[in-house]
Amino acid sequence: MKIWEFVITGGPCAGKTTCLSMLSEELTKKGYKVIVVPETATEVITSGITPWEYDEFQGLLIDRGLNKEETVRRAAEAMRKDIVILYDRGILDGKAYMDVNVFREELRKRGFTEIKIRDNYDAVFHLVTAAEGAEEFYTLENNKARFETPEEAKIADKKTRNAWIGHQHFRVIDNSTLFTEKVNRLIREVLFAMGLPIPLEIERKYLITKPQDEQLEKIDGIVKLNILQTYLHSEDPLIERRIRQRGEGNSFSYYYTEKKTLSNLVRQEKERLITQREYISLLIEGEKSIRKDRYCFLFKNQYFELDIYPKWDNEAILEIELTDKTQKVDLPDWIKVIKEVTEDITYKNINLAK
Repeated sequence: MKIWEFVITGGPCAGKTTCLSMLSEELTKKGYKVIVVPETATEVITSGITPWEYDEFQGLLIDRGLNKEETVRRAAEAMRKDIVILYDRGILDGKAYMDVNVFREELRKRGFTEIKIRDNYDAVFHLVTAAEGAEEFYTLENNKARFETPEEAKIADKKTRNAWIGHQHFRVIDNSTLFTEKVNRLIREVLFAMGLPIPLEIERKYLITKPQDEQLEKIDGIVKLNILQTYLHSEDPLIERRIRQRGEGNSFSYYYTEKKTLSNLVRQEKERLITQREYISLLIEGEKSIRKDRYCFLFKNQYFELDIYPKWDNEAILEIELTDKTQKVDLPDWIKVIKEVTEDITYKNINLAK
């Protein structure tokens, strides 16, 4: 039995309803039980409770969202089938509509941190509003809870995108194609995240000049994470086993990962979220570790991860995960590439680890 939890989020009039319907149909055809969890904000607003009339509106959304997700998880576990849960927006969407510190305090009062909420989902897919790149299709007619002008929609879209930066598997689906292909791109990304037909990791990796802290601080929505990776004993030289502590402050998520090398560019990957207790027990098998600060950011709707290592004074590593080996990568102008090191095993984390 396997349960996947995916958030389908986006800006106003991004096509979420249609995408969810077609994605659900495609997954059902492939033999999966699909559970679609409706958008909480729309449910509440159409019931008569609006954010401009009720000061505790965002707190209400958090409570209702947490309750819905817990209920759905319990039901999915009881069914004992391969199930895909599709959330029409996730709890972190609320971060786009209120002060970040107030949002974090609302989570803290309920016993949660932003990281624990964010990393609970297997992947997050953001659909860009039609107001950005498909302006002629932007409308308020198909959702009674929608009220934003096109300019307001763009702002809301950007804030929502930024709310999810930091998740391990975050993808942005823009309007660079016709809507039918936009739906197909989402479906392909979801199937890729599920590892169908096999779970592949396709990365491009660059050795770059280490950016200054002031430069990084200027990037809109950038998120800094502290990572400790420990590599475990493996009987097969082609299989890499590792555990990872990932988070910030005193809030961390823990992962167990196995990667099998298929080529220098492509690896088969299996990864799962584990408990802190499992993480500690696996540390006994550890052979070497590496620490790094990871900066996650978006550029032209591409999701980059920039790793800075404590003992590197002048260099850093920039990575991007792809769904296709031929996919074009647009690097930010402020990135100074020394060389691409995708196929250079010297720069694999396992070889950099002590």
